[in-house]
Amino acid sequence: MLHAIQIKELKKQYHGAIEPALDGLSFDVSEGSIVGLLGPNGAGKTTSINIMCGLVAPDTGTASIYGVSCIDHPASVREQIGVVPQQIALFPNMTAMENFMYIGRLYGLEDRFIKERASDLLERLGLMKHADKRVNRYSGGMKRRANIIASLLHDPLILILDEPTAGVDVQSRAMILDFLREYNNKGKTILYTSHLLEEAEKICDEVVIIDSGKLITSGSPKTLIENTIDCRHLEDVFLHYTGHSVRD
Repeated sequence: MLHAIQIKELKKQYHGAIEPALDGLSFDVSEGSIVGLLGPNGAGKTTSINIMCGLVAPDTGTASIYGVSCIDHPASVREQIGVVPQQIALFPNMTAMENFMYIGRLYGLEDRFIKERASDLLERLGLMKHADKRVNRYSGGMKRRANIIASLLHDPLILILDEPTAGVDVQSRAMILDFLREYNNKGKTILYTSHLLEEAEKICDEVVIIDSGKLITSGSPKTLIENTIDCRHLEDVFLHYTGHSVRD
């Protein structure tokens, strides 16, 4: 099976940190799958994503997208991926469509294509009637949906999301998850982080659980639940491997 993402022996220690952010992390993401990258606070999830995006260089190890090094060829990799950060990456005083036009041009897309692509996504994610409203007037759920649209203007093969449904209402969460399934059904690969383990259990083909910058376990939610003693849900598996201690 073709690997869309390959992470091998990544190590990263930030200046002044006592413990490494990543300590030999390795995992693969198969093409066309939805994979949840799960772990407690400080496990190394965001650092892993930043390395995949070419924003952070590891101390050692490799990361590649369809065989292209994220470290050596970050510009080529960014053409293949769409990234939805946990923070809203939109200009608040601009309208949604103005944001999308600006972002699309950064990708080198033609204005006509941007408008058509943005309009299709706005319609699908329930924001078409708000396209000309400034983002600072959006609700939290609307901002999350617009954040996703901004990452998809160039129709990437791989979508990477960091807590895409954090703090949103039930309806927005349902719409986002339905949309992600649809995007995946088009053959696209999705990697996302979430603290909502019930959500990950429902949507993910596979989950990768990491802690202290290391791989703890991976597999389909069903297999992990069946193979872990006294576990009925993915949350039980998560606590089994990462413990009950609160993380800062």
